[in-house]
Amino acid sequence: MTASNSVFRIRPQFKPHWLALAAALASSGALAQNAKPAEAKSLELVTVTGSRASIRSVADSASPVDVIDAATIASSGAVELGRLLQELAPSFNFPQSFVSDGTDLIWPASLRGMGPDQVLVLVNGKRRHQQALVNVQQSIGRGSAGTDINTIPVSAIERIEVLRDGASAQYGSDAISGVINIILKRKNDGGTVTGEYSQTSKGDGDTWKFGANTGFALGNGFLNLSAEYVDRGETNRAGLDSLRVSPPRVTQRIGDAATKSKLLWANGEIPVGESELYFFGGYSSREGNSSGFFRPSGDGRTIPALYPNGFLPTLLTTSDDWSMALGLRGQIDKTWSYDASINRGHNQFEFASSNTANVSWYYEPKPGGGIYADTPTSAKDGTLRFNQTTANFDVKGQLDWGIGKEPLYVATGAEWRSDGFEIQAGDPVSYAYGRKNEGAIFIANQTGGAAAAGIQGFPGFTPATAVDKSRRSVGVYADAESSVTDQLLLGAALRFEDYSDFGKNTTGKLSMRFRASEGLSFRGSVNTGFRAPGIQQQYFSQVSTTLGAQGQLTDTVTARQGSALATAFGIKPLQEERSKSATLGLTLQPAPGVSLTADFYNIRVKDRIVFSSEIGPEANSAACTDAKVCPVRVILRNLNLGAATLFTNAIDTKTVGADFVGQYTMKLAGSDTLTLDASYSYNKTTITAIHSQSSVLSSDVLFDQTQRTLLQEALPHHRGSLGGTWKSGDWRVNLNNSYYGQVSGQGFTGVKQTWSGKWLTDLSLNWKINKQFDVSVGGQNIFNVHPDKWNDAAGFPLNALGFTYGWETVPFGINGARYFVRGKYSF
Repeated sequence: MTASNSVFRIRPQFKPHWLALAAALASSGALAQNAKPAEAKSLELVTVTGSRASIRSVADSASPVDVIDAATIASSGAVELGRLLQELAPSFNFPQSFVSDGTDLIWPASLRGMGPDQVLVLVNGKRRHQQALVNVQQSIGRGSAGTDINTIPVSAIERIEVLRDGASAQYGSDAISGVINIILKRKNDGGTVTGEYSQTSKGDGDTWKFGANTGFALGNGFLNLSAEYVDRGETNRAGLDSLRVSPPRVTQRIGDAATKSKLLWANGEIPVGESELYFFGGYSSREGNSSGFFRPSGDGRTIPALYPNGFLPTLLTTSDDWSMALGLRGQIDKTWSYDASINRGHNQFEFASSNTANVSWYYEPKPGGGIYADTPTSAKDGTLRFNQTTANFDVKGQLDWGIGKEPLYVATGAEWRSDGFEIQAGDPVSYAYGRKNEGAIFIANQTGGAAAAGIQGFPGFTPATAVDKSRRSVGVYADAESSVTDQLLLGAALRFEDYSDFGKNTTGKLSMRFRASEGLSFRGSVNTGFRAPGIQQQYFSQVSTTLGAQGQLTDTVTARQGSALATAFGIKPLQEERSKSATLGLTLQPAPGVSLTADFYNIRVKDRIVFSSEIGPEANSAACTDAKVCPVRVILRNLNLGAATLFTNAIDTKTVGADFVGQYTMKLAGSDTLTLDASYSYNKTTITAIHSQSSVLSSDVLFDQTQRTLLQEALPHHRGSLGGTWKSGDWRVNLNNSYYGQVSGQGFTGVKQTWSGKWLTDLSLNWKINKQFDVSVGGQNIFNVHPDKWNDAAGFPLNALGFTYGWETVPFGINGARYFVRGKYSF
């Protein structure tokens, strides 16, 4: 660890569980006198991400690439890909979300502190489609529509390559923070069947996972199939509600939503003459059951005849996802090859509600007197759909250009892509004000106030918000690299894209690697990048309706681009985000078995798309009618709106960071080996400018301090890990300590709170009984660490409502310890 300590300067407040680490090392006999260094084979893995020269490995790449191999994946206790990446890649964040509508089912993922839609996800090197869901609640990734990586079964994955470098010039839109490339298994015989059960130390969150993977020979080709089923029980860390009920009791569901997932994937290849026909893709369906806010018995949103003790609306969500890629690749001659492919992906996200009611439906007066006194207690709230079709033609090869000992490796190609987004309205009861939704009739709730429209919990999408839009883009690129001397590798890439909605964009990248000595190399890159506005961001809209003070129906709306509200405010249609970034690092192998890397980066994004704060009338302007004095109130009133949110290119940001990774592998007595791993990731995003396109909306109104804190401080600036793997015969022990730095937020209270950094410890033991059977037992967060408790003195008493640990920012969740047992049969 001496070499590692010379690179990793972890701050003094980091307090890992050193006793747990020492115990595992001692039990392995790691300090035996005859311990010898082993070769660091991980750096010799051939990688396909970040370079189109097939001879490159992780060790000689010009950009930092993390490779997570099959053995590491198998040893993890994570049942889903997102949590696995959070556990194994410190630059990756996958924060938990709850009481946040659809985000409870699809948690947002982040790489290098950027947004969920600023990282590109590939499968077998091909672009993966995004999700239909737009994150519009007060959670990490607010306003984004990223990629649901949990639609890919872990059992189908051979390895994962994480490129920690901007790559828009190589791969197109979204690759501002980097690229995650998921490589599927190619095995053509045998297979595995796995079963796993886990539970939290609290006794809830019972999770069953069953998976199978098998391969078949198709002549000289193969077909690899994977299937998984995951039944994850809900967890609930809600405290007593002492504010809304008496005597106090638990009224909320705060924790992981109950989910059931079914996944089926295939990866195959068939020789066709001198070429290869390849195909891959899959289907997944995930159902979620979560809840909104509790409605107490005396609340105007409650119907005592139905819910005398109040009620907790239940949100039922379903995400159906499928994709299929088909391609043909082969050799043109000895040094040139081609790859032609088409890739189609679709995601559908459905909202439904139960254990709820439409108060206005129930209390609407009958024409002859009295009220209807009935309402459905469940409804379909609407559906979001996103589809993407991508066609690529790529050619790569070598040119003898007479410089250095290596040819010039060249790649060029073209891409055509079509994106589509659709909103389907829900059942009328899910959104209507009264049964006919036809005007400003007054419907009183149980308190005498105006009854709320729509279903409680998640008001449905209305016919006015329904939409079906599409767009197209074309792009061409050229990519070249070569070792111009024995020590110096140079690379360059250029890409041009043309979108049917916002226009054209050109990006470029320069990269280098200099081998200073046998064990020391320096690497770096500069690049420009972009992210096209998501078609989901362009056309998402949602409306909830109330009866205003003047007897008029008033909407609170998320306004899409080009709407009457956006036009009245002077908000222009969305344009692309543009970035400039630089990475500089080194790789060091000072001795056999020892590898160290350090990479520093700076990413600047201009015209970043944000989801605005809720925009309401000016304070103390209820009687104002002068557009010069209260322009926002006048605009909202003229459109019968009470408040609004919208998407806009409003901020510039700067993200700086550093990633350090170290590994030491040594041989112990006999065939035993010990591998020690350490990593540290620093990341900080700062808003450098806020620019409102509107003459009536100031920057503070458009993007207030609560949203600035969410963007800048809700993800930990410091992440670290320290652990090791001991292998001895049929036994394998994995120990990992993960650090999550402090985070802050001020959503829901308006008062900023800070949650301190924490260390979490994971431990697993694997025993290979024989060639066919092995069993693993272990735990995640085995010391049952939780976030700091909510400080009620700092704002509204959410603790008194049952929110014990936090809400908008919980980087490692609130469940505490989880223990698992897993069995695997190989054939």
